[in-house]
Amino acid sequence: MSEPEKKSPPPPASEQPRELRSGCLTAVLFVVGVILLLPGACAVVFGYLGLQEKNWPAELTAWVVARQAVGAGGILLIITAWRR
Repeated sequence: MSEPEKKSPPPPASEQPRELRSGCLTAVLFVVGVILLLPGACAVVFGYLGLQEKNWPAELTAWVVARQAVGAGGILLIITAWRR
């Protein structure tokens, strides 16, 4: 004879339900992210043109890298807005 199957108790809820973000905040995050993409796109263009030239000023390299970081921040804001 086999024993009747015992049902195990449901696991406790480890996560509290997240508060939903308002649609306005999500839209603001998305718009600011798109605005921050513009310097990043310009940095990609200038970086590509800088690779083409032989006498690229070294001072511009730091500006290009900084603008690419701003563009990456814009991408992170868009991803954050999309997930929430």
